[in-house]
Amino acid sequence: MKKLKTSNLEIKKSKFISILYEVNSIDEVNEIINELKKEHKKAKHIVYAYKINNQEKNYSDKEPSGTTRGLIDLIHIKNLDNTLIVVVRYFGGILLGAGGLTRAYTKVCSNLFIE
Repeated sequence: MKKLKTSNLEIKKSKFISILYEVNSIDEVNEIINELKKEHKKAKHIVYAYKINNQEKNYSDKEPSGTTRGLIDLIHIKNLDNTLIVVVRYFGGILLGAGGLTRAYTKVCSNLFIE
């Protein structure tokens, strides 16, 4: 596993930290997620998406349905493989709504691919 890049975004006091990894197995994905849960104990949500060969998953960690779809969509758009995108969210006390969350998750992940 290899951490490639990170990006941060703050919207209405909620902090979003996106991280791009190169991974080779689901075991590596699970190890990364477990480490992030330990490192970010006060985070409200840790959402992620991965594609490893023909296996893929999008996990929304109790966020509203569809709000994290942008993670797996970005993996497909960029034609990536052996890739894990994680977003750690610290809730700032202001509800963003499903549309706001979708835009926030998509933007912070898209920022990973800006040179």
